[in-house]
Amino acid sequence: MAGWDRAAAGAFAARLLAPGTAVVQYAITDSGVERRCRVDNTDTTERLGAEHDCVSCTLRADLALLTDAFDRLVVHLDPVLEPGPIARERRVDAVVTVVDVDTWLAAATGDDLLPDDERTVAQVVVGQVEAADALVLTGAPDARTTAVLDRLAAAVPRVPLAEAGPALLRAVRRGDEVDEVDEVFGPLLRGQPPLRPECGVGLTVFRERRPFDQDRLVDALDVLLDGVVRARGRVWVAGRPDEVLLLESAGGGVCVGPGGTWLAASDDWDAVSAERRARAALDWDPVWGDRVQELVILSHAADPEALTAAFTAALVQEEIAL
Repeated sequence: MAGWDRAAAGAFAARLLAPGTAVVQYAITDSGVERRCRVDNTDTTERLGAEHDCVSCTLRADLALLTDAFDRLVVHLDPVLEPGPIARERRVDAVVTVVDVDTWLAAATGDDLLPDDERTVAQVVVGQVEAADALVLTGAPDARTTAVLDRLAAAVPRVPLAEAGPALLRAVRRGDEVDEVDEVFGPLLRGQPPLRPECGVGLTVFRERRPFDQDRLVDALDVLLDGVVRARGRVWVAGRPDEVLLLESAGGGVCVGPGGTWLAASDDWDAVSAERRARAALDWDPVWGDRVQELVILSHAADPEALTAAFTAALVQEEIAL
């Protein structure tokens, strides 16, 4: 269970107590990770030793122990944690994110940094929604927030906090295919989101074969810092034809990092999934192979034409030798 509003997430977690179930709440403090475990009407609090100075490692190690001790765990994460990495490590029935409808969109489009952390608040709250199998809403969202959630978490059920309880978990089950999705080469759109704009909210899909000029790409990234909720994609730049770069943005935070190797530059196709091999073969270009620029941009106050123009201008304008 995740959510920026600790109190709202805690209220929902408390409703899930049942015989054989432990509600485990993790809090990140200045001195490390604190775990509060509630079973029946008994609470115990323990400060956990850090595993390799890594919060995620600490939680994974602790959950491995608790999984053997209880029939079922309800894990309430600290607000700054995203559930995705932990859900991929353990067998999880469902990931539920509690959304404060009055503040979520502002947080998801802001540029506030987390204390002592390289991430922005936007990256966390957007990641929490993207990882969810169900959303619990603190109230009725406005039309723009609804439009954003429709596209960021398409087909994910939403339940008001006042009505949320154990029945939600019985109705929602996390499929194995969710955890098997390739983070780099998997689909950039989850589910089947609406493609028509609504309340100024829309999806822009940018796809091109030519490489980006590296300096112009850096300049183009500025267009993602204002009016954009989320951008994800795979890109490549001139002079580095082997490298897949993963581009991600949320609110006022943008990052570009290594994503592996294009199959056109690899001799070992057997090392990748059959799905990736099939997609590459179907979309193979005689010049560029499987190299392609693919970006999906979810905006709430940006001009889609300006987004497309910025990235088009960053492309190498003439054919270059690989």
